[in-house]
Amino acid sequence: MHAPQVVVVMGVSGTGKTTVGPLLAEELGVPYAEADDFHPPANIAKMSAGTPLDDDDRRPWLDAIGAWAHDHAAGGGVVSCSALKRTYRDRLRSAAPGIVFLHLTGDRELIAERMKERKGHFFSGKLLDSQLATLEPLQPDEYGVAVDVGPEPELITERAAAELRRLEHQ
Repeated sequence: MHAPQVVVVMGVSGTGKTTVGPLLAEELGVPYAEADDFHPPANIAKMSAGTPLDDDDRRPWLDAIGAWAHDHAAGGGVVSCSALKRTYRDRLRSAAPGIVFLHLTGDRELIAERMKERKGHFFSGKLLDSQLATLEPLQPDEYGVAVDVGPEPELITERAAAELRRLEHQ
């Protein structure tokens, strides 16, 4: 990509945001931030207990991610964030209007299997169905691309970078 921009790597838990995000940031030569680091302790405790976050829980988290995106707009960056609902993405866009979304998509069974293999992550696999039910995929008027998470992370990253470059030239 030529013009600096912030890419939000979005999708349900288990799609590989934390794996692909840093790889994409390295590919693009920009800093990376992990959305989980923006959660207040109360949110982490709630998710660890298997309780889905509500919109009130998410607002300060989204605002913190939006502030990071705003601060990195001039030089670009990559940040992971589930951004499951259009309203959440709109909130992020209001903080950093030039952001682009990379939606990591995949089959429920593959995502569930990957979640079982994760070690030491606070997110309960029981919340996957809740996230899938909440997910509002990118709409045609939203600036972003979707990439399937079936392949290896390096190939996902290559495809994502190619799609983002293609999007930039439209």
